[in-house]
Amino acid sequence: MKYDGLRSCSRKCMTDKKQCTQKECRMFIDYTDEYNCCLISIYENGNMTLREIGERLGISFARVKQIETVALAKMKDNSLFS
Repeated sequence: MKYDGLRSCSRKCMTDKKQCTQKECRMFIDYTDEYNCCLISIYENGNMTLREIGERLGISFARVKQIETVALAKMKDNSLFS
C-alpha cells in the first residue's frame, strides 16, 4: 500500500463520509467540508495558500504568515532547516 499520510481514523471518516468528532485529536480542525481533519485537508488539496489555511483554521492569512515565519525561524535556529 502506498503511503498517503492519513491515519486509520482519517481513512474511516472518508470511507464512512462522516465528520470526525474527536476534538481532542491534534489533527482536528473545525472545517466540516473536509471531515474536520487537517490530514484529509492536505490529502485532498495538496499545497494550499496561506488564505486557504487561514480559512480552515478560522484565522487571517496574515496570522498564518506570522506563525509560518516564527516556525521557520525556530527550525533554522535548531538547525532543522537548511
